[in-house]
Amino acid sequence: MSLKGGAGPVALFIGGTHGDEFEGPAAVMRLARQLDPAGLAGQVILVPALNAPAIAESSRVSPLDGANLNRAFPGDPDGGPTAMIADYVETELLPRADAVVDLHSGGKASFFQPCTLVTHCADGALYEANLALARAFGLPLIWRLGAQNDDRSVNAAAERRGVPMIATELGGGGGSDPEITDRAEAGLLRMLRTLGIIAGAAEPRDARVVETSSPDSSLCAAGDGLFDRAAAAGQEAKSGALAGTLHHVFEPERPSRDVKFQSDGVILAHTCRGLVRRGDLLHLVAQDVTE
Repeated sequence: MSLKGGAGPVALFIGGTHGDEFEGPAAVMRLARQLDPAGLAGQVILVPALNAPAIAESSRVSPLDGANLNRAFPGDPDGGPTAMIADYVETELLPRADAVVDLHSGGKASFFQPCTLVTHCADGALYEANLALARAFGLPLIWRLGAQNDDRSVNAAAERRGVPMIATELGGGGGSDPEITDRAEAGLLRMLRTLGIIAGAAEPRDARVVETSSPDSSLCAAGDGLFDRAAAAGQEAKSGALAGTLHHVFEPERPSRDVKFQSDGVILAHTCRGLVRRGDLLHLVAQDVTE
């Protein structure tokens, strides 16, 4: 959906890149109901269901080709369905935009402490523009994507195109949390005010900036079992503290295994799975950025 008023910037708001993440699509649909083109100084492009086949199946990946859209960029105009969507976003949608938001949550597998994501670009001016968008969105936590960033995502595509962009992580669990969706809607409206597309003032908000400095900070399951979680997203992790216990419920003669945090930091996300497989993410932990 494209809503265009008078002259002004272009904002691109994307939801449904993953098909089991619903707070973002709900917030985009709320905007579609309330924005009046006659009151816009610019254009708002709303894409609530970028990966529509995956949303129809409530699946992280597309049922058409089994591909993960946020790992498909830059895409291929002559490739499969997911590669074609990625190519269209990178070559047609992103170059039109002055500001982009890609709205994610944890999906069925994880729950994230609500945060915005910014790419730490080699281009310092673009990085500062990304930070400005995050502070305009207004969540108190910013996750900076640094050396651990994936270059196959919408964030990476925006960096290649030189377009200011943020992503979000907004809860998760496979449903749509009303309080978190309210915050997403409010953030999008704050961005439109900051850009001058709709009337009203929105002062930037200070936020804690963190980065996953090492993959070893996060915890993954060392084996199959029931994860008896002892900590949650948004809490502080302390090295050596209990993160949870892995119980071998199908082999009760095996002793349960305590899982402990390997470093200090903030817990960005925790698993929503009860039964986990070896390698599944249990806790995603990030450290404060000092600049």
